[in-house]
Amino acid sequence: MKAARFHGKRDVRVENLPEPDRDTLGPHEVLIRNRFCGICGTDLHEYAAGPIFIPTQPHPYTGAKLPQVLGHEYGGTVIAVGPEVSDVAPGDKVSVQPLVSPRDDYFGRRGLYQLSDKLGIVGLMWPWGGMAEYSVVNDYNVFRMPDSVSDEQAALIEPTAVAVYAADRGGVKPGSSVLVTGAGPIGQLQVLAARAAGASRIFLSDTNDNRLAMARQLLPDVITLNPKSDDVVEAIRDQTEGHVGVDVALECVGAEAALATCIEAVRRQGVVVQVGLHVGKPAVDGFTVTFKDIDVRGSWCYSTLMWPRVASMIGAGILPAEKVVTRRIRLDDVVRDGFEALLSPAGTELKILIDLQ
Repeated sequence: MKAARFHGKRDVRVENLPEPDRDTLGPHEVLIRNRFCGICGTDLHEYAAGPIFIPTQPHPYTGAKLPQVLGHEYGGTVIAVGPEVSDVAPGDKVSVQPLVSPRDDYFGRRGLYQLSDKLGIVGLMWPWGGMAEYSVVNDYNVFRMPDSVSDEQAALIEPTAVAVYAADRGGVKPGSSVLVTGAGPIGQLQVLAARAAGASRIFLSDTNDNRLAMARQLLPDVITLNPKSDDVVEAIRDQTEGHVGVDVALECVGAEAALATCIEAVRRQGVVVQVGLHVGKPAVDGFTVTFKDIDVRGSWCYSTLMWPRVASMIGAGILPAEKVVTRRIRLDDVVRDGFEALLSPAGTELKILIDLQ
């Protein structure tokens, strides 16, 4: 089978690997024929500067290490299941929830699997990934999709779950005013998730005018701001009741300046949610955090139990995640038309899906 494997910085190779053997599946394993796989910002960071998350020594829980089959935003069709699998069957269309962790450690016993110290991720710290024709995962990693969810949408549930969880963490509710910093794929999905949660006024800040224009196509009434030309904080205060700022600010860049903007733009007793991953350790204005009596919260991944909820939101059209897709490519072209295209400073691409069939 063909698979895109990460070997090192700017070294992703499309290689021929042995297909998984359906006759040797473990009791709780599921063999999937992959259909669509998205390229995530995490994949881009690994390609441009890795290995970061991908282990060079065997992962303490999964045993995976370089070279790594990439891809954790994907879905497909079940081909075969282990003898103790009961939730899915061959022929089922599924979406993959990629977090792998113990079921019986401190967090696992509480259903907080994403917080485990031994967390692994399919496509980053697991022998298989979505950027291949086939993959093998645990039964708890697959969720059968309703007929209302297309194959493409099944591959978008993972990044959409990130945005829905962040909106939950921020307490976004009907009538909320919201700022999202960063108009990349997660930022754009965050705008859609905020609207799905009931936000009535949504601001989006980014330095890339192309991506701001894309956001206005996704949600015509989103208020877009470019910090290169706009005073973002003052513009937000001018358009919120009492000149106080937004109820919730969601930082989807992982940049110190964006976090500072969120802290300034949120109203007193508002909530700032850190969604993007910072490369370094940003300075935080602790005085303003205290003086404004605000909450600053992290938002790591998502609850692994969210898949049915997010699938229903997408399938019902409440959160049209498919609108963020700007291109579909072949696996053979993943480096040129995928990674390199997404790294272009022009920012003309947003979410690229790999069509594996």
